[in-house]
Amino acid sequence: MTMPTDPPSRPLDHLALCGAPDAPALLLPGGAMDYAALETGVGRLAAWLLERAGGPGERVASWSAKTRLACLMPLAAARAGLIHVPVNPLLKAPQVLHILEDSGARLLITNGARADTLGALRPAACAVEELAAAEAAIDSDAPGLPPSDAVPDDLAAILYTSGSTGRPKGVMLSHANLWLGAESVASYLEIARDDRVLAVLPFAFDYGQNQLLSSWYAGAAVAPLDYLTPRDVVKAVAKHRATTLAGVPPLWVQLVESDWPADAAAHLKRLTNSGGALTPALIDAMRATFPAADIYPMYGLTEAFRSTYLAPKFVAHHPTSMGRAIPHAEILVCRADGTITADEEPGELVHCGPLVAKGYWGDEARTAERFRPAPRVSTYGGTAVWSGDTVRRDANHLLYFVGRDDAMIKTAGNRVSPTEIEDAAAASGLVHESVAFGVPDARLGAAIILIVRGREGTDREALAAHLRQVLPNFMQPQHIEWRDTLPRNPNGKLDRAAIAADWQKEVTA
Repeated sequence: MTMPTDPPSRPLDHLALCGAPDAPALLLPGGAMDYAALETGVGRLAAWLLERAGGPGERVASWSAKTRLACLMPLAAARAGLIHVPVNPLLKAPQVLHILEDSGARLLITNGARADTLGALRPAACAVEELAAAEAAIDSDAPGLPPSDAVPDDLAAILYTSGSTGRPKGVMLSHANLWLGAESVASYLEIARDDRVLAVLPFAFDYGQNQLLSSWYAGAAVAPLDYLTPRDVVKAVAKHRATTLAGVPPLWVQLVESDWPADAAAHLKRLTNSGGALTPALIDAMRATFPAADIYPMYGLTEAFRSTYLAPKFVAHHPTSMGRAIPHAEILVCRADGTITADEEPGELVHCGPLVAKGYWGDEARTAERFRPAPRVSTYGGTAVWSGDTVRRDANHLLYFVGRDDAMIKTAGNRVSPTEIEDAAAASGLVHESVAFGVPDARLGAAIILIVRGREGTDREALAAHLRQVLPNFMQPQHIEWRDTLPRNPNGKLDRAAIAADWQKEVTA
């Protein structure tokens, strides 16, 4: 069997060396940061991190908005031989505490207000440093670390993603995973040095972090943006003359409904989507709003970064397709016995190749479930990610999503665990039991429904208030329904399918 010849990867921090020294790398509110300053800043921050983390291999977490520090952390931690744990700024204290404890983070960089929400429950072994101190290190005259000599298999980051059994699990990503992911996206999107990428997605997501990494691989500029309204995105596109924008379906719905000055919309050359499927109607609206832009629908999973993309030339006639494998990925559609399905026969999507992550941090059991030997027909062999997603392949080798084996809810571009919502409801002390599930929603992709059997005399508003305190906005149920009894299956367990079906009957009656 002939192995594929993927390009060699380099240490992740070498991305700071890819652009012309005097070309802009970051477009920040205070002005542009060129590649020479990026390289210097990464070295200084790396030295500062290493001194405070205690030595190579330690985990360092960052929990902030899209500051300059947040942008430099992936490269600086890698240069110091540390493992970066980015934390979604939308998360609340219970989720953040789990990530810090599970990863064994030795250092958390955040602001005082966020740190205060963790209170005395913060792990004793995890020191906290202020964002301002890290920013000062970037601007200091202290000597920085030189480019690293990390090997491709060295661990560079742990990204936490919701798990079907409850709390988030940490996906371990190597230098090679992240470097080749950056190279892959930069190549099929054809990002060039004169491009300007508006980064609106959270850096704690692989899709969001890749906005930085693929742009720097191509020597392009990135404008990080924390937005409150779609109008903020419109203004930023116009201000930075952005050529590239990545989004999720709910954001695209808002953007096509916004008022776009013709010259601002005309700047955009490419639009990418993941985190949920685009409908044909939404694609038509995007074409009308951004007539000069190519549209790239994509499918990915954190365990293998990204798997497929649909080339723009196919979008008009195959709008519901997931496309084909991205560079450096081998995507197979398999039966349960590992053999390859026939055209139009549904099967499990299996991702092989160098983008496959190294497993789940500290969780051998769940790693063994998802990361298994590649099918015999794989040209890569080794370990593959068995996605749990059912897809089909047509005669043109285009893939189409059929369904998901687990109960994960895909809402507003986020994967949400029903169990995590149910655990939060149980922790309130207000309910005996509960079931969370997703239902189709035109704007969110899926809306979260929570059905509960409450304790006698419970203040129903108190449950909603509790969930607002402990769960981020994207995990909040759109509807909470109270029941005196909940149906059970023959094994005595809650009959989730029946509960969801009963709710659907009620709303359609």
